Amino acid sequence: MNNKKLAPLAAAAAFSLLMTQGALAQKSYDTGASDTEIKIGNVEAYSGPASAYGVIGKTEEAYFKMINDQGGVNGRKINFISYDDSYSPPKTVEQVRKLIESDEVLLVFNALGTPTQTAVQKYQNTKKVPQLFVATGASKWNDPKDYPWTMGFQPSYRVEARIFAKYILKEKPNARVAVFFQNDDFGKDYVIGLKEVFGDKAKNMIVAEESYETTEPSIDSHIVKLKGTGADVLVDITTPKFAAQAIKKAAELEWKPLHILTDVSVSIGAVMKPAGLEASEGVLSAQYMKDGSDPQWKDDEGMKKFMAFIDKYMPGANISDLNLSYGYAAAQTMVQVLKQCGDDLTRANVMKQAASLKNLAPDTFIPGVRIDTSPTDFAPVEQLKMMQFKGGKWELFGDIISAEAGG
Repeated sequence: MNNKKLAPLAAAAAFSLLMTQGALAQKSYDTGASDTEIKIGNVEAYSGPASAYGVIGKTEEAYFKMINDQGGVNGRKINFISYDDSYSPPKTVEQVRKLIESDEVLLVFNALGTPTQTAVQKYQNTKKVPQLFVATGASKWNDPKDYPWTMGFQPSYRVEARIFAKYILKEKPNARVAVFFQNDDFGKDYVIGLKEVFGDKAKNMIVAEESYETTEPSIDSHIVKLKGTGADVLVDITTPKFAAQAIKKAAELEWKPLHILTDVSVSIGAVMKPAGLEASEGVLSAQYMKDGSDPQWKDDEGMKKFMAFIDKYMPGANISDLNLSYGYAAAQTMVQVLKQCGDDLTRANVMKQAASLKNLAPDTFIPGVRIDTSPTDFAPVEQLKMMQFKGGKWELFGDIISAEAGG
């Protein structure tokens, strides 16, 4: 009789244990995640030579606040911890170590800069902490085999350079090209991309390769030197502060080459206006994002959401600054990855989901540009469109150009 009574009790206990184990199995956390919170780290150039990008971190902070106000991601609030590294690699190392070892974040998201992020790439991969959606287009971030914990975000600099080179060959096959570039991986990636497409013609087409350091207060003397080469095409691979200086100085010198500018420096608010709208007339670049100040997007559903976000969470922000669109798109992509993670908020699953994005179209991306990743393709954005600065705004032209991952 006692055995008969014990049997159902034992069965109930076993069932209860299984249910408890099942519930536990449904939730899995690494450092930085819990039932209520997801800690995300970030380093940004809020000061220093690349401080024009500081608004990216502020936009992401505001976007995550909006998500938290809406209930968070799968019921968890995002705790966004962002530090200033002044675009200085030693400071980056210090701040990223602080984020991982003291703040104990789940991942580091959209940290800015090629030289700065290079300084922590091996450290984060050794620690197995996601270095996710790095805010630089260096092709090195698309290396899932050697660096499985690192993934870039924007199109590869090398891919963009190759598209520029194809454009030059088509429009000015006998061009005399001056290449002005930042003396680091960011600048050198473009030089490689140009030469890949120019091929044997490079030695005749490229009449000057001039580099600058980010510590230089002014690059005026470089522009004077480049004008003296007789170049009729200037490929300008500079960050916003120096891009504005280059455009302004070329105008002062009345030097009017076909001026092609890297897409990291096409912000009207941060580059074209400081350089002078008249001086900026005719500059070419490529793009994958919408400009919030461009009237062509006024009825676009994605931009309506973006403008509503700006009005509520960043009132008074300069909507002509493309860094706002960029920060919004990066944060929106990060939230999508976290949504896909569900209750498995381990670092390994974060990377798995980041490498499983399909046909994702952030609100601020040009129609037709999509984010697609895979375990062997860590380059989320691989499409862009040529554009020219005319009458105070950028005008897109031609078809969307797709390029293979990583350059």
